Parts: sequence; C-alpha cells; structure tokens
Amino acid sequence: MGGRHVLRARALLEGALDGLTGEELVRTARTVVAELGAPGRLSALVAELAAGTGDPSGCARLSYRHVLGFDKLLLINVGTRHMLRAHVWHPGAHRAAREDIHNHRSPLASYVVRGTLGMELYETAGDGPLAAARFRESLSDEVRDWLLEPAGRARLRLTQTAEYAAGSGYALPSYALHRAWCASPEAAVTLFLETGAGRRRYTDVFTGTDGCGAGGGVPGRRKEAISKEPLDVSEYLEGLRALGELIDESGELACP
Repeated sequence: MGGRHVLRARALLEGALDGLTGEELVRTARTVVAELGAPGRLSALVAELAAGTGDPSGCARLSYRHVLGFDKLLLINVGTRHMLRAHVWHPGAHRAAREDIHNHRSPLASYVVRGTLGMELYETAGDGPLAAARFRESLSDEVRDWLLEPAGRARLRLTQTAEYAAGSGYALPSYALHRAWCASPEAAVTLFLETGAGRRRYTDVFTGTDGCGAGGGVPGRRKEAISKEPLDVSEYLEGLRALGELIDESGELACP
C-alpha cells in the first residue's frame, strides 16, 4: 500500500487522465505534470518513495541509465495507462550527449524541476537539409531490450529550438519528433509523464544527422539490440535520495 503522497499522485493521474484522448489528453497531461512538480509536492513524494513506500522492487526493474543520456527513475506506475518518472540529466558526463531524434509510443508531458532543458523539434521532409538513418525501435517481450530495425534513410528539417528553465514545461503528441539535452551547467531534473492512451507499437529513431548520436559516433550505424540494465532496489533507493537532494538544492520547500 502506498503512503499518503503516493496515493494522492496516483489518484490525480487516474482521475484527470483516464478516458482522455488526442489534444485533450496532451493538454491535461501538461497541467497534471506541472501540478505534481509543484514546490513541496514533488519533494514529499520523492521522500516517501525513498523511504521504501510503494513498490520499490517493481519500480527499480523499470528504472535505469537511459541510452539517450539521462537517469530514469520510475516514481508512479498506473498499470499500462500512465507512468510518472524523474529524469536526471548530468552535464559533462559521457551519457549526456544529445539524444538521437525520436518520437514516443504515447502522448507525453514534461516539467522542468531543476536546471534547464534544451529541445529541438523536427519534421520529415523530402527536401530537408538533414540526412539521417531511420530505425524502428520496439521493446522485447520482457521489456529488457530496445530492438532496432533499420527502416531506410530520411531527410529532416528543424522546426523549433527552445530552452525550458525550472518551472516551465511542455507536452507532445506521440508522433512529434524531437531531441532534448541538459542546457545548464548543473544537473537538470525533469518530471516526465508518459500516458498510456493510444500507445504505438514502435517509435521512430533518426541517427547520423551530426555524427554524434547514440550509435557510437558512426553515422547511420546502430546495434540491432541495446540492453536495458535495470537498477537493483538499493541503487533505486539511493537514486531517489540523490534526487531528493537535487530537488532541495533547487529551492523547493518541504510540504507542511
């Protein structure tokens, strides 16, 4: 059974998002993730989880150092419908290179709690200036590996560049092509909400546009499968404690 703050967060996710689709889901997800990331509320939730409340073993199995450049810590899992995560971006670390351009399986919303996140939006275009190798990325049956299937070449066009400072956020439909990175000298923390509605079977990944994607620096080349390395429970709880310290350093006040 979850503690008070875990139960409140689950109730908000279920009550606000269940049954929504399309643009209404995207808009509402942005409002919900900002509410959950509000001063005090996130601190209390993370402290409760770091004390072992909820399902630390289940959350640890779905938490890992992501290949795209950040640490991913699952906070709340509402079955196959909604997942609330914390993403911790470390500037200067080897993993902190910019992501490959990609989309997602379902609509998402992100709220910046600490630091600054940079983001670019792209579109496919036959006359686009950026040439890229295209892959279809899916998950193995046990959700332990990213499977990458080559899907030819593509041309892309950059449509928007933005920076999101602490206290701001964004929401995107599943098909939106983007990539993000830590744009501040200190670690950045984002609260990330993945909704389960309209989940796609695969995502599109584009690499080789600048020779420095996650494919090892060789344009157009990727491994066919990239293993996830889930955290064990002790690593997960330590990650939550470190996350709590980062949040507190950002000037957040504790809940009364």
